[in-house]
Order: sequence, then structure tokens, then C-alpha cells
Amino acid sequence: MAAIQPQQLIQSIKDAVQESGYSSILVSSERSHPRKFVVTSPDESEILTWIYIWTLTPGGRPHLENEYRIQMTTVRSPLEINPSGPTVLMGYEPSLNMFAGFDLGRHQVFTTGSPSVQIDIRTIRKAIQDGLSFDRKDNGEIAIGIRPDQFISYILNAASLHKAGFSIPTFNLLEKAASLQTISVRDINSLPAERKHTVQMIDRISRAANFRQQVLRAYGFRCSVTQMQLRLIDAAHILPVQAPGSIDDVRNGIALSPTYHRAYDNGLIYLDQSYIMRVNPAKEKELIALHLDGGINAFKDSLNKIILPPDKNQWPNVSLIQKANSFRGIPVK
Repeated sequence: MAAIQPQQLIQSIKDAVQESGYSSILVSSERSHPRKFVVTSPDESEILTWIYIWTLTPGGRPHLENEYRIQMTTVRSPLEINPSGPTVLMGYEPSLNMFAGFDLGRHQVFTTGSPSVQIDIRTIRKAIQDGLSFDRKDNGEIAIGIRPDQFISYILNAASLHKAGFSIPTFNLLEKAASLQTISVRDINSLPAERKHTVQMIDRISRAANFRQQVLRAYGFRCSVTQMQLRLIDAAHILPVQAPGSIDDVRNGIALSPTYHRAYDNGLIYLDQSYIMRVNPAKEKELIALHLDGGINAFKDSLNKIILPPDKNQWPNVSLIQKANSFRGIPVK
């Protein structure tokens, strides 16, 4: 497998950033190392991110048929580190559209030539299902398989993940958390505080990513109101995460474009028990009083019965709809 062209590699990064719910702009040359991106979060904060990345290719050793590697060409030791944001060392496997993350701390300094860093391709394949997966080498080094929608989660937590995984008990719990297995209170409390926090973080982001994948797939990656796709669709909780009884289940989810997601979370619109999206009359009156109701009629005209998943088992749970409206204080008749 030959290395892909820089333009394709850059596009794979941009697509992964978008699948993670962020946006990005390349602010360096496509061919230079590291590739430098300004990454913008949903709350519009900006993160300058440096990414050292090469194509993952087979390692070439017959007795290690599952070994894939990056070859760190055209860079000098030690690798320069971003003084104002994260720096990561990664690989990209184009046939799977998957990423690998490597321990930058172990590979910042290297001997002359084109050093390589390895990962077991089975770890990459496992991440297709789990979002993140972990490969522990004989020397304790941790390599990580990364699904595109977990790209930003990895970048923001790379240092702690590679460090925590060095401990075998922590490594085992990280694998459990990523695959959504139950972790006992006894096991989690046996960890030092920093490693406990890392495992809990992986458990949280893995469940959120699984919820998002379930909801978007159920709705065909289309907004349930507008049917728009364009890779701009969010997975919204019907009953908010912070509400008692909220669950990360497809029946507590709905696919919405960002404007409708924001309107839903702010209580401007709500879903009734007949699966019709409506404007909250109390919020409408509030906007009229503030003279901020411009466009409200056109907005109301866009609302109707939502497009539901083909599988009725994935339709919104009516009980959760009722609880959500009660939680938001929406006066539903």
C-alpha cells in the first residue's frame, strides 16, 4: 500500500474533525510537518492543533502479518511541540478510513533515518465498532485505534490516554470503557485519581459517541424536521442528559440540524406525543415581547410531523417525550 497524497490526507483530517462535531482550517502547508489546524469547537472556542501524520502501511515483516506502521519521513529529531495547544503523532489507514494514535512522548526524539512506529491492524478494526481501541506493546507502549467521530476526543486527551494505558489494570479498564462494558465501583475506585478520571472520561465519551452513531444511523443521517443531510446533523437527546431518567438510547434521541437542535434545547420547539414538532407558545410570546420574532412564521411553517426511523423500535419513546416537555416546563395540552 503506497502513501496517499497530502491533499487526501488533509481532507481525511478535516472530515474527521467535522464528524467529531468541530470544524477546522489548515493554517500550514499541506506537505509540511506538522500539519497545523485551527480547530473550532461547538461553543466557538479555537484550538491550535499540530498533527504529525503519515499513511499507515503494512510493516513488511512476514512473521508479523498484522503489523502496520507509519514511517516518519521528512522530519528531524526532536519533533517540535506546539507551545499553545495539543500536538499528536498519528497514522491514517485509507481503505478503512481509520486513524491510529501513537505516544508522542516516546517518539519525539529518535535516531537519524526514517524511524517507524507500529500498531496491530486488528486494533484499528476493533475501533470501527468501539470508537477507540487500545494496543499494548511488549514494552508497555500504548497505540490507539481511532474512529473518525472520536478524532477530537483523542486529540484532546492523547497525553493522558497513552500515560494511563501503561498500567495494565488501567489498560484493561480503558478497553472495557471503550467497548461499553460495565466497570465495577470496586475496580474504578482501585485506581489513582488521575487514572480513575481518564477511565471515567473514556466511558463518558464512548457512550456519547455510541449514542450519536445509533441516532444518526437510525435517521439515515437526515434531520428529522428538514430531511437535510450535508454532514451537518446532530444527535439530540429528547430528555436532556442532566434530567433524571435520561438514557443514552436511540429511543431518547432525535436527529436534528444545528438550528433546530439549538431551538429544541432552548425550548423554542418541542416534540409532542404524536411526533409533531411544534413551537412553544410561551417562548413565542417572549420573543414577540422582545421584538425578536423575525422569521417566526416561516420557522413555524417548516414544522410538522417528524420523519421517523424505518424501524419502529427506534422511534422516540413517548414516555421520554412527556418527561422532556415537563422538564423544560412546556405547557403541553
